[in-house]
Amino acid sequence: MTAPAASAAPVTPVRPVGVRLRRGLAPYVPYLPSVRLVPLLAVVALLVLPPSGAGAGGGSGSGTGTLADAASGVLVVWCLIALARARVRPLTRLAGVVLGLPVVGIGVAAVAAGDPAAGLPGVARYLQVFVLVPAAVVLTLRDRRDFRVVAWALIGLALVQGGIGVVQYATGTGASYMGEDIRAVGTFGPTDVMGMATVVSYGIVAAVGLALGTTAGARSRTAALVCAALLTVPLVVSFSRGAWIATVLVCGALLLLTGVRRALRVGLAAGALGVVLVGGLGVGSAMVEERVASITQVAAAPDRSVTDRYTMWAAAVAMWRDAPLTGVGLKGFPQYRDSHASLALSSGSDTAGAGMDFRRQPLLSPHNMYLLILSEQGLLGLLALAGGWLALLVRGARRLASARRAAGPGTDCGLVAVGLLGWQLVDFLYADIGGPSTVLTAVVLGLAAWWALAPAAKAAEAEAKAEAAEAEAKAEAAEAEAKAEAGRG
Repeated sequence: MTAPAASAAPVTPVRPVGVRLRRGLAPYVPYLPSVRLVPLLAVVALLVLPPSGAGAGGGSGSGTGTLADAASGVLVVWCLIALARARVRPLTRLAGVVLGLPVVGIGVAAVAAGDPAAGLPGVARYLQVFVLVPAAVVLTLRDRRDFRVVAWALIGLALVQGGIGVVQYATGTGASYMGEDIRAVGTFGPTDVMGMATVVSYGIVAAVGLALGTTAGARSRTAALVCAALLTVPLVVSFSRGAWIATVLVCGALLLLTGVRRALRVGLAAGALGVVLVGGLGVGSAMVEERVASITQVAAAPDRSVTDRYTMWAAAVAMWRDAPLTGVGLKGFPQYRDSHASLALSSGSDTAGAGMDFRRQPLLSPHNMYLLILSEQGLLGLLALAGGWLALLVRGARRLASARRAAGPGTDCGLVAVGLLGWQLVDFLYADIGGPSTVLTAVVLGLAAWWALAPAAKAAEAEAKAEAAEAEAKAEAAEAEAKAEAGRG
């Protein structure tokens, strides 16, 4: 008698390693940055590192020559190579005009300067911050997914720098402030006390915009809200009045743009978290209270820093009167400062702490970007630069309003872009470019330009492709999981 043949065991096909790896990563593909974003993300990531010479006995007040600046150059070259290979017109006519307009004012101011050679570093810096890097950001971003990746990179940088700043405040290892080494400056050092405050403010505005958007999921909005609340602590201990004012104004405007109900809900939640964090760490000290109170006393009883600022503002206006159309030339403010300033101007500001010995830092700018441009580039330069920023703000706000009326995707990106640009324009009333963090200003202007100037048809097409790729990745992940469950059964 012949025994019955044993039933053949099912044979599981062995798939190639590449296929298995691709299916294993499929659930995470929508959250991984594209390779083309690597140079842009490197600019943001390298700002975590302290600038060379930021330790004792050194300083990097100019902010030139940092690794982040070098990465911004790589980003520009990367875009030029990609454009040469693609052989297509990179920007629309409007984008080319808005982004290229500052070149006119910069070029005229350089030629009209008394010493054109001395202004060449200023030409390079202005072209980097206001023309080349913003244009490279516009060309690098393809869709809303890319925009969100960069926005989260800004938040990540703010959390790192803010965390370092909180440790500096808590341990007394920060920059000197009112005789104590408690001012949070992150890795930027005491010669760039606005660096960490600027980075943290960018992070707060980006997080608030993402939290208020209607596109992201509930988890992403909650994470963004928590990040915004956490970042209020380092912003407070930065003791930067200008950053405080700009952040409060812009976040309040973003809340109002999203409607009263949503504004109250998100605003109360973020405010409660911020109060708990600030109060729990004991940040509500007498120094902070005095700093807040001084905001309303800048006219009646100005302190030394405010007096110097008023004096330099008056000097900048006097320089502009001497050369109203083209200004005194790039990098000309320090040269003409003493001949136009009153005796109320001090010889410099005291800097110490955060690993640096005491030193006097010269006052080389008026700490007002608009007056700096007016004094060095005249009316022509101010109209070219500020006019471009105003055009970006108007077009960005109009596109945001259209997206909100249509209840379409991208409102979170619009809120982040308009919020970052609005913050920068308000902060320029109290600060100007300078220091290692300046390259991040160029990235922010690029994000605002992408939202305001990206062609609607191309943007919609790119967004549709991104959403289709995301849906395909999720479908492959679900299929792989279903097969894995069947195999285990």
